[in-house]
Amino acid sequence: MKLRRSPEPKTAALVVYESSQAPAPPYVCYVTLPGGACFGSFQDCTTKAEARRSAAKIALMNSVFNEHPSRRISDDFIARAVAEAQESYKGEPLDAGIEAFQYMLRANRGRTMLEFQELMTVFQLLHWNGSLRAMREQQCSRQEVVAHYSQRRVLDDDMRRQMAQDWASREGTEPGILTRELASSRRELETARHAGRELRFAKEKVDILLLALS
Repeated sequence: MKLRRSPEPKTAALVVYESSQAPAPPYVCYVTLPGGACFGSFQDCTTKAEARRSAAKIALMNSVFNEHPSRRISDDFIARAVAEAQESYKGEPLDAGIEAFQYMLRANRGRTMLEFQELMTVFQLLHWNGSLRAMREQQCSRQEVVAHYSQRRVLDDDMRRQMAQDWASREGTEPGILTRELASSRRELETARHAGRELRFAKEKVDILLLALS
């Protein structure tokens, strides 16, 4: 399924493993799937091989569950998801964030949850980086932004470099912001990893901030 819909050549690696450079246990390993979803070892592993197996196990479990046809986005699913999001705001009027979430769900009817998750991570990063705000200020419509970035589920090096430059510029006007944001993102990554959740948003943030620091 991933090979059929992936824009990458068929010879590209199906999965990419990335082991931490820790000098001693516990070791950590991350695995990135073809669509960009990322998972990590969720146990305290005494060897790098064990960490790799742990990451593969949680990635497989999540993929099988979230790629199942019953997990495709339908009108009923959209209604439930928006209602749950609205409930978290305790009855307050639908804000711009929830409206955007609802629009994204409707634009992705028929896709699986893992596909949607991969796409949403790009928009989460654009929001975190301030890029979406800049696009609004340039009078870009929501439809134009969604149409453009829906074809880019995987961040490329140019996008990462641009985001890193943006954060490096912020450091010039607000000293210390990089180290504070990096510490927060690392905590978020560790919490999500131990919980067995999808990690791409938190891991991309850590990688971009480390690039900015360099």
